[in-house]
Amino acid sequence: MAESSDKAPLKQVGVLVVTHGEFGQALLGAAQLILGPQQGILAVSVLVTRGVEDILAELKSSLAKLEMGLGVLILTDLFGGTPTTLSLSLLKAGNIEVVSGVNLPMLIKSLQGRSLPLAELAQQAKEAGQKGIVVPGEMLRKKTGGN
Repeated sequence: MAESSDKAPLKQVGVLVVTHGEFGQALLGAAQLILGPQQGILAVSVLVTRGVEDILAELKSSLAKLEMGLGVLILTDLFGGTPTTLSLSLLKAGNIEVVSGVNLPMLIKSLQGRSLPLAELAQQAKEAGQKGIVVPGEMLRKKTGGN
């Protein structure tokens, strides 16, 4: 994936975004708008028009493409939803970690830290996702002393 003609492939964590509909593809586009083009990332869309076996086959194929020596971080949209359930069914398939609740701050952190060990990157992604959830009006009211 991320190779040049005179160097060995870059060892990094691959990132797979698995979501309902085209949400994952849109997130990847937004992240690349901010960070620039990225290697070693893919999105899989879970659509009602696709069968489970078809989706599982695409997940397995994507994992194989994304494995670059440090594992694959799978970011899913909703804990308990089909994207997460199908992703969790593949945990035994290799060096994989799943984090649900994907948002743009989580994805950006994941892409910026792909040289970290997989478990550490998963933890940092989770924290970034949580910190990215803010009610700006609440913050502004605290600053101005308003209610």
